[in-house]
Parts: sequence; structure tokens; C-alpha cells
Amino acid sequence: MTTAVARRVRRRHRGGPSRWVSVAALMVLIVVGAVAVHATMPSWYARLWYPIEHVQVISAEAEASGVQPDLIAAVIYQESKFTEDARSDRGAVGLMQVLPETARWIHRQPGAPAAAPERLADPAVNIAYGVWYLHYLIDKYGSQDLALAAYNGGETNLRRWIADARGAGHALSVAEIPFSETRGFVAAVGDARAIYRRAWSESLGVS
Repeated sequence: MTTAVARRVRRRHRGGPSRWVSVAALMVLIVVGAVAVHATMPSWYARLWYPIEHVQVISAEAEASGVQPDLIAAVIYQESKFTEDARSDRGAVGLMQVLPETARWIHRQPGAPAAAPERLADPAVNIAYGVWYLHYLIDKYGSQDLALAAYNGGETNLRRWIADARGAGHALSVAEIPFSETRGFVAAVGDARAIYRRAWSESLGVS
């Protein structure tokens, strides 16, 4: 091998690892940047991860019930990710995952939605029933967190948890709820509500 050729080979070998280090560094920067964007969740990015549909129905039910539209959107997101035909293992139906037996009970109450509970698969009807029930729970328990705990864990369980806490001489806190799913639901809806309020404030008419 001539001296000139040997120098060219050495230069290529020296450049190879350096090129890979540069690519690796670029990949690290991209990953770090993506993690930072996801953590800060700017509005444009939040709208990609937290979609919204049926805005007119949500707004109408919010106005009629007094339940804030960002809370309604957050519950829908957490319950079904806005999947209209969602069904749970327990038989809950639709966007707000309303149980048919709960809908039948709601239909017998004053001021209940006019649509028959058999129409729960209809997105507008489902939202109407879900919002009615959410308003009922907030009004009854006086707290968003307790209402969400009842929405997810059931009123029978919530009443027992409240009684246990009172027996111990204090009010029930979310951290004391024994169902991990319900604790997670309450926290997740609270987080999603803040994101919907920020990302979709114009669409939902909130500030």
C-alpha cells in the first residue's frame, strides 16, 4: 500500500466513529426535546394527545347543568378517549361509560334527559345522561373529587369510605380511597381537565 493510500484509509477510519458519535448525539437531542415537549405539554401538542369531539353537545349540556365543559371533556377522555362505541367489561356504554341500570334510574328522576335510556349508544344521549349524573354527584357530595370517586367507584362504596373517614375523625381524602383504579381516575380526570381548559379554551368557552 502506498503512503498516500494509507493516509486516505486512516482518515476514513478516523472519520467513521466521529460520524456515528454525531448521529448518536443528534438522536439524544431529539429524544430529550420530545420528552421536554411532552412534559410541558404546550397547547398545540396537547391538542394532538387530548382530542375533542361533540363540542356543541358538551357546551349545551354544560350550560343546562352548570357542569363545566372542560370537566365533561376530561371525563369523556378518561372514560372512552372519545370512542363512541366504547363498552366496558361491566357493560358501561358509550362516551361517558354510563351503565344501563344507572341510565334507567336516572330516567326516573326529576329533570332527567328526555331521551330513553335504551338510546345510550347515541353520543348526544350518552353525554346527556353522563352529565346529568355528574351534576347529581357534585351537587350531592359537594366536591369534584368525591363526585368523580362515586362516578368511577359507585355511590355505595363512596358512602362507606366517607363513613370510615368520619369514624376516624376526618374528612375523606382521595389518598384514602382503597380502590387504586378510583384514585387513579380522580387524579387523571383532574389532570386532563387542566389540559382541556388550556388547550381547548376557545372551543369550550372557558378561560
